[in-house]
Amino acid sequence: MPYDKLLSPIRFGSLELPNRVVMAPLTRARCPDLVPGEMQQTYYAQRANAGLIISEATNISESARGYVYTPGIFTDEQEAGWSKVVDAVHDAGGRMCLQLWHVGRIGHGMVHPDGRKPVAPSALKAEGAECYVEFEDGSSGNHPTSTPRALETKEIPDVIDEYRQAAIRAKRAGFDMVEVHAANAYLLQQFMATGANKRTDAYGGSVENRARLTLEVVDAVVEVMGADRVGIRISPFIEIFGLTDDEPKAMAFHLAEQLEQRGLAYLHINEPDWAGGDIKLTDDFRAAMRQRFASGALIYCGHYTAERAEKLIEDDYGDGAAFGRPYIANPDLVARFARDAALNEPDPSTFYGGDEHGYTDYPTLEQAQ
Repeated sequence: MPYDKLLSPIRFGSLELPNRVVMAPLTRARCPDLVPGEMQQTYYAQRANAGLIISEATNISESARGYVYTPGIFTDEQEAGWSKVVDAVHDAGGRMCLQLWHVGRIGHGMVHPDGRKPVAPSALKAEGAECYVEFEDGSSGNHPTSTPRALETKEIPDVIDEYRQAAIRAKRAGFDMVEVHAANAYLLQQFMATGANKRTDAYGGSVENRARLTLEVVDAVVEVMGADRVGIRISPFIEIFGLTDDEPKAMAFHLAEQLEQRGLAYLHINEPDWAGGDIKLTDDFRAAMRQRFASGALIYCGHYTAERAEKLIEDDYGDGAAFGRPYIANPDLVARFARDAALNEPDPSTFYGGDEHGYTDYPTLEQAQ
């Protein structure tokens, strides 16, 4: 069988996975009422062949939102909707993780019913960044982000509690794991990056201070789920949505060491090739991260093929790989890898928004024959 290592079983924390193919978190913007429904049940169940499915980024609160039509996990209706999705994935033999999301300054008052400003570590606009909004005429599209307001120190415990409450709802909904989204220039990475964080309190300045919120969020989520059912996603060196950072390597190394002490199930490192954030991590960096985060699983994501993922595991730089766009177009991705079969090409015009077209209608190998 090709890709013997990629398709071999592995343990992520307390979870036994049949393979090391992870479905990456993919924003699809198909929840007009913020509640996952039957389309999401079908979509995720179709992809239950993954060793682990990581859900699309899911808003932890009303103020965490920056994009319309993305689901939340802060109301009873949303929790119930996700519970049905998880049941569908479990019935299909899969395992599912919920990604917890706060966009921080990548937002606009138009996304919130009361027009509130987005929040961030500092009142610095994300230059050149856009969020996805609904206009007064009912249409939707990209719109420049607005200048955020800086979170007051006394407000930070409330943000941490929003993550905690989201984890409680995720656990009740039946998710096998949760992933803290600390990547892609959203709130937690904004706190960690020197270009976005100009604070002078305990959450700004040194690497340790800038990492404080991320680690306090991790600790809150671990209290709910247990460390063996928690992962985190980071994106060192990324400079998108106006984010800059003078100390990305030092932050990545500090986080890895701190997460190792906490015994997290996995560390998910994103090296994207989209939105101007093309990242190519070096083997030396991967080896250093493996040394610092040794007890949990290391996942890498970004422009991976089965061949690249197999070599990543063979070289002992990672334990698995997450696939995004390949999973959009290939619900049976693992079966295709096992047969070394050709992959369907995704249609970018249907990535965001819309109906079943480009969402649940990509054919499997059997359907294409």
